[in-house]
Amino acid sequence: MGKAIEVTRMELSATALRELAAGTRDGAVVRRLLAIAVILEGHSRAEAARLNGMNRQTLRDWVHRYNDDGVAGLRSRVSPGRPAALNDEQMEELRRLVLDGPDAERNQVIRWRCADLRQEIAARWSVTLHERSVGRLLHRLDMTRLQPRPYHPKKDAAAQEAFKKTSATW
Repeated sequence: MGKAIEVTRMELSATALRELAAGTRDGAVVRRLLAIAVILEGHSRAEAARLNGMNRQTLRDWVHRYNDDGVAGLRSRVSPGRPAALNDEQMEELRRLVLDGPDAERNQVIRWRCADLRQEIAARWSVTLHERSVGRLLHRLDMTRLQPRPYHPKKDAAAQEAFKKTSATW
């Protein structure tokens, strides 16, 4: 069995740690502060851990973090999470791609759907995404996955206007 870890940071006494814990709103930090206060009062690491609802190894880890970073080291750290599938330049290129619309001859579609964008992303950047993930990317770009009704690239606007003028419904 190894030697018990000691608290080497002594700028705060056990009483000061308890007072700090009383003013802290994060319950996890309060437990950690109180456990270190119990150790500073001379109790064993096992007893301090038992009194604060953790095991000895967990308390040892928190003592190490307290020794290194002080009270700030007792706060829970947020995991960075999974890295983004597309970097910022690719996201900007995706934005331009969606705003410009598909090339009917090259892309074989007249409007972008998530399934079509998924294939385009895989072809351009070798990133395989689910259709829902493409929808999330569009949401992150403040774009909707819903598109207006498509129009035929060879439509004749003049013929449509002439039809509207001669049609009985207009």
